[in-house]
Amino acid sequence: MTGQEILAQAEQMAQRISGADQKQRLELHPQFSQLLMHLEVQGLHVPGRLRCLNAALIEESVEARFDNMPV
Repeated sequence: MTGQEILAQAEQMAQRISGADQKQRLELHPQFSQLLMHLEVQGLHVPGRLRCLNAALIEESVEARFDNMPV
C-alpha cells in the first residue's frame, strides 16, 4: 500500500471518528494509530490535525480507564 493510500485511509477514519460516539472512538483508535505509524515509518508527513486527533484519542482512552476506579 502506498503512502497516499494510507493517508487517504487515515483521513477517512478521522471522519468516522469525528462522527462517532465515545465507545466507537475508542474502538477505532488502535487502527487509526496504526495507520499514522505506517505513515511515519514510510517517512511521510503526518498532518497536524491527524496528530491532534490521535493525541485526543489517547487522552480519552486514559480518562476512560479511570472512570470506574473507586475513590
